[in-house]
Amino acid sequence: MMESLLIANRGEIARRIIRTAKTAGIRTIAVYSEADAGLPFVREADEAIAIGPPPARESYLSEEGILEAARKAGAAAIHPGYGFLSENAEFAEAVEKAGIVWVGAPPAAIRAMGLKDAAKALLQAAGVPVTPGYLGPDQSEARLAAEANAIGYPVLIKAVAGGGGKGMRRVDRHKDFAELLASCRREAAAAFGDDRVLIERYIVNPRHIEVQVFADQHGNCVHLFERDCSLQRRHQKVIEEAPAPGLDAATRAAICDAAVKAARAVSYVGAGTVEFIADASQGLRPDRIWFMEMNTRLQVEHPVTEAISGEDLVLWQLKVASGEPLPKSQDEIAMKGWAFEARLYAENPAAGYLPSTGRLEHLKLPEAVRVDSGVEQGDEITAFYDPMIAKIIAHGPNREAALSKLAAACAEIEVWPVRSNAGLLARIAIDPDFRAARIDTGFLDRHGESLAAKQPDETAIDSAATVLSKRTTDDPWSALTGFRIAGPGDGRVRVRIDGHLYWGRVRPDLEANAVEVDQKTVLFDAGNAWPIGLPHAGEVEASQGAGDGAILSPMPGLVISVDVAEGGRVAKGDRLLTVEAMKMEHTLRAPFDGIVGKLQVSTGVRVSENQLVVSVIKEEG
Repeated sequence: MMESLLIANRGEIARRIIRTAKTAGIRTIAVYSEADAGLPFVREADEAIAIGPPPARESYLSEEGILEAARKAGAAAIHPGYGFLSENAEFAEAVEKAGIVWVGAPPAAIRAMGLKDAAKALLQAAGVPVTPGYLGPDQSEARLAAEANAIGYPVLIKAVAGGGGKGMRRVDRHKDFAELLASCRREAAAAFGDDRVLIERYIVNPRHIEVQVFADQHGNCVHLFERDCSLQRRHQKVIEEAPAPGLDAATRAAICDAAVKAARAVSYVGAGTVEFIADASQGLRPDRIWFMEMNTRLQVEHPVTEAISGEDLVLWQLKVASGEPLPKSQDEIAMKGWAFEARLYAENPAAGYLPSTGRLEHLKLPEAVRVDSGVEQGDEITAFYDPMIAKIIAHGPNREAALSKLAAACAEIEVWPVRSNAGLLARIAIDPDFRAARIDTGFLDRHGESLAAKQPDETAIDSAATVLSKRTTDDPWSALTGFRIAGPGDGRVRVRIDGHLYWGRVRPDLEANAVEVDQKTVLFDAGNAWPIGLPHAGEVEASQGAGDGAILSPMPGLVISVDVAEGGRVAKGDRLLTVEAMKMEHTLRAPFDGIVGKLQVSTGVRVSENQLVVSVIKEEG
């Protein structure tokens, strides 16, 4: 096996590769941008080399910069991880030309699978079932529209060079085809420099199922079973599992055999994933599962395959790249139990999945399951790279046990002040439809609004009241609003949770989990992080009657418009003001009919997250 390995990546996957390489006695070399200088993967490598400023194109996408680092460190091999340059055939060739081992797919295989139309034609000839559609060279609007009509609506327009959910449009009616085709082409040209498209039948109840394949340089090729990646948002995976629920032995054999055929068709070497789309409207059947694309690299979700197979896929990659045969033959690979992986992201589901950046002042990840993370408490989440904080991987003897373990693990997560989707993940894991495997790629589109937890539930409110009641004994008049001079109090406490006012009850039976972070009290409840406190003086008027009328900015940004005046009447849903951040606009609206209270900001003013900007006083009716 190679003596030294440069990891041309960052964060979680860099740490993952370093971990396995060290167990194999391989010297590890990390490369890092200026933004990542303090991250754990830089410290954990045997050597670390700076390769440029934060923007990826000037660091992790700099082919010459990475090759120069490899030459400087005397690296025998380069592992690209996933993303960045992992599926760049030109870079793979440059690595090999430099006399360095490329721990990845052969450049020819990367090219063969890189263009969706050519890949489908190639695999169709090899006997792999492909989604019904049009893959032809005639890209005229008339021909594409005619093919869409022949396939039958709904259809999916997909960029030939697409990936990552970009360059895709669903079309439900012929009259919308031209407009959506033009939109898809514009996005494809901007993202990939190639505006060619293909047309596919749109599967109404789609399941996304993929097969992990592995091949060596000696002609051996195996699969390590399948993963179900149907739980997605905007074509981005959120929770993956292995095996796929509802897949019988015959269908599993058919799809895994097709995946191995696909790998052999391009003389594949190394780790790869063959992705299929399944029409689940009549259950999972071999004749209703079609090839979609092949990812010629290690996948983000490879840990679920490691969990059910007991194999270290990174170690397999290193062995294969060193010229060794596959560690096991097909009949030696067995599937044990069930596994889930949940992607913990720095985003705010309750605010339309707005990205969240900043320092992780408080970070607590579960200890009873496998956690692959690229950051630790005190590290910074920047706007330069993927917002993943960690991957939470739970394994159990069956689906129910593994899912219960995942739910408990996600509920334990504590992240602040960076917002995360931990609460969303915890709620998905206990959702009755998800637990019953009633899933397809539209699951979050249908359930996302109810799972986003825009407001705390009764238990969280009471937990906040309980915590705050213990900390406000010196000022009972402002805290205990249920206080009565002539009789006992009613036990209610007015509390401020994430910028909104609620009535809660003090319940000594609750085991509330709250910590002090940067002079704020934060309540952690089922994966959610709620900043809590007593009402501000300026919020008292807004809380009369129905309570919440304090409007706070959901994010740091710039006030670009103020649409109301103090004392003016507003109706529920009326626009109050608009805040812009990270090129995204967020409009704040009236929570109910009322009178505009004191305006705290004006156009052009910068605001911080949860800063009071205006209040709406509800009129008594």
